[in-house]
Amino acid sequence: MVIAFLGLLILFWRFLQKPAGSTLQVAGMPMPTFESWFNLPKGFYYHQGHSWAIPQDGLMKVGIDDFAQKIIGPVNAIDAPPVGSSLEQGGVGWRFHIDSKTIGVLSPVKGEVVEINKKVFENPDIINQDPYGEGWVMRLRPSGKDAGLRNLLTEKLAQAWTSITADALMEKMAGEIGAVYQDGGTPLAGVARILDPDDWDKLVREFLLTEET
Repeated sequence: MVIAFLGLLILFWRFLQKPAGSTLQVAGMPMPTFESWFNLPKGFYYHQGHSWAIPQDGLMKVGIDDFAQKIIGPVNAIDAPPVGSSLEQGGVGWRFHIDSKTIGVLSPVKGEVVEINKKVFENPDIINQDPYGEGWVMRLRPSGKDAGLRNLLTEKLAQAWTSITADALMEKMAGEIGAVYQDGGTPLAGVARILDPDDWDKLVREFLLTEET
């Protein structure tokens, strides 16, 4: 029922918005829309807080999606619960330290932590380089039949949800859109910092749905 309602909400939202294929004009040049920036591979299950899960060998591999890594930018360090800890779907699963800020990320599924990705904890830049591959954060042993996968978004719904989120981010960036592009029309890392350097952590928590956590 939740997914069905979300689908109707997405359709209504897109009806109210301008066509997704439209482009922006920055310094007299057509630029891609925010929606075109973000990669959402098939086969993954996406949480609305921009984390993901994928079943693998009876476990759930989890990480953050492309939208999240692009708005937060480079990560200095990661805090994760110890192996054996239990995570709830929608509860804070791990935290990123970025300069003097700490940002929580919601766990996409329910389960027990059985492994953390040591490579990522030693070199957090991997998250920005390969968020769906080598940049995974943890593996969980699912609690229950599917650990809540049925509550997550896949393919078209995930793409539509990211489009809505990108539209909301674009509205907040009105008047500053040119500052976030580098040569070639691709986004600079840490878009939120460019938008609001004094309070970007609040903005990130808003989009990752951890503002009230």
